[in-house]
Amino acid sequence: MKKLFCILSILLVFGCGSTSQAQNYKTHKVKAGETIEVIAKQYQLTPFDIYALNPDAKKELKTNAVLIIPNKKIDQSAPHAAIEKELTGFKTHKVKRKETLYSLSKEYNVEQDEIKKHNTFLYANNLRKGDEIKIPLYKKVFTVSQPEELQKTYTVLPKEGKWRIAYKFGITVAELEALNPGMNSVLQEGEVINVPNITDTEEKPVDNQYSYYEVLPKEGFYRLKVKLGLEQSELEALNPELIESGLKVGMILKVPYNANVEDENTKLEIIDLTNSISSYKEKHIAFMLPFKLNRVNVDSVVDTKEQIKKDPFLDMSLDFYSGVVVALDSLKKLGVNLKVDVYDTRNMASEVSSILNTNSFNDVQAVIGPFMPDHIKRVAADLQSENIPVVSPLTKNLEISENIFQSRPSEDLLKDKIINYVKNDSTINQIIIIADQSHIKISNDLKTHFPTASQIYSQKDKKEKDAYFIYDTDIISKLKPGKNIVFLETSNPGFVSNVSSKLNSLISKDRQIILATTEMGDAFEDDEVSNYHLSNLQLTFAAIAKTYNEDDNNSFAIDYEKRYGVTPNKIAVRGFDVTMDVVLRLVNYENLYESVNQAPLTEYVENKFAYKKKLFGGYYNDTVYLVKYEDLKIVEVKQ
Repeated sequence: MKKLFCILSILLVFGCGSTSQAQNYKTHKVKAGETIEVIAKQYQLTPFDIYALNPDAKKELKTNAVLIIPNKKIDQSAPHAAIEKELTGFKTHKVKRKETLYSLSKEYNVEQDEIKKHNTFLYANNLRKGDEIKIPLYKKVFTVSQPEELQKTYTVLPKEGKWRIAYKFGITVAELEALNPGMNSVLQEGEVINVPNITDTEEKPVDNQYSYYEVLPKEGFYRLKVKLGLEQSELEALNPELIESGLKVGMILKVPYNANVEDENTKLEIIDLTNSISSYKEKHIAFMLPFKLNRVNVDSVVDTKEQIKKDPFLDMSLDFYSGVVVALDSLKKLGVNLKVDVYDTRNMASEVSSILNTNSFNDVQAVIGPFMPDHIKRVAADLQSENIPVVSPLTKNLEISENIFQSRPSEDLLKDKIINYVKNDSTINQIIIIADQSHIKISNDLKTHFPTASQIYSQKDKKEKDAYFIYDTDIISKLKPGKNIVFLETSNPGFVSNVSSKLNSLISKDRQIILATTEMGDAFEDDEVSNYHLSNLQLTFAAIAKTYNEDDNNSFAIDYEKRYGVTPNKIAVRGFDVTMDVVLRLVNYENLYESVNQAPLTEYVENKFAYKKKLFGGYYNDTVYLVKYEDLKIVEVKQ
């Protein structure tokens, strides 16, 4: 038995006395920028397989540190052998001149903390000549123990996402995903997942009065101050572990409630409602559109075409309704049973009142339209007592009452989307804001979000009027090696052409330039502007709708062209998308209101819908697209 103990001791202490032992493990020297997740993935392990053999790596992963890597996943059920120290007594030592805790720890082969532990006065005082201290004496004992499981199962709670669970168990989202290969992007209530095996008292409580932020690559305390408005001391007060560990990529920080942080963390999963229709009972919907058919001369095709060209409401209504018709046909193919009423509001308040007064809406489940804000409010007010939802299809920034669903996202949401996207990109080396004289306000607003950004304004002519151009020298000195984001704020096509042309010529091997804007208007789509330049600059912006790709063999576009002989425009696509969304919500859930919580995000051809309720008011669509020019196409930016 004694010989066995000696042999095992040698193997454990020196780790090189057995060929089979060497085959089970290897070493890895940590390179700059490497994380445990990256290393674990390289060896097809989980971070916790590495932590089991390298516990110090959990506190800090140092460059050039050597990690022990198992050749295969550790069998957590196997007994673990170890050499442990057992306290046998103390030796009294009288401190001599020039002796320090460090020199004594080396002399007696004992940790400095162990000396302090048995001489508690040293926590508050320095070691002095003449002090008599107790030096702990240990003997080495070989032990064999059944290991503690490194992980346990956990049942996901309602509305609990990855970042909340990661915070609760003191790990990163990447570590949580490594523990659960194949984990879905959105967790479902009741789903059982693997988490670190810590006690209930070690779990950190999640307080809904706070937000929780995931630290991104290359983010230090300065970047977090810019993004979150919090000093290092404030972050450390909320997250005491930062004092010891510092910032780490992927760690979850508790911060004061911040709506933008909440939006970052809430990665909604798109639900396809065509696959889960629960009711085939007849649903009753109504459309109110400003056709103004009373003014159309139906006896003359030429006059009718001329009327459509001159009347924007008629043109818009017909485009929207053409998409509605294709949607109704698609819904019929899905087996949906619909009763549909269509009313011409003639774009007149008196006609809206007449429709409401002379028709019964008792069994109507939803009204889509009208177009005008005042008319929507009139319809909603009249139908509110019966709790009938009124869906605004096109109007933006509408004052919404309890039963209004504003399906078009607000303009503020577009601006916030691109600003937050840039804020969250930790790889950016420089931000530049270029604006014409009429967009100085937005330039200054962007400067508050990006304090270190450089501002450039368009040149003026001799009469001090905006000349809508900049010189090469205005921008060259501002650019830096690496990634440069340039905001361009203007509604002048000539200025877009001037700036994009100059920026395009300044792209180089070591200098990337990406163009962005908070207001994607007609100026960027003018014939004067080169799409090649915009594509090379990857013009990035937020949009209410994305552009469907004709190469994708889109079934709606095919059906539309068969029916009408032309490709659908954006208004027609919106007519299709809004109708599909409203009806599919009605046939999947009790009503439109219930669908808000049950179907958090839906998407169709070019539009997506994620409704939120105002505290005092109705429902608004809280989702937009982030898109960019790429290879002469506009594509969605995947986040």
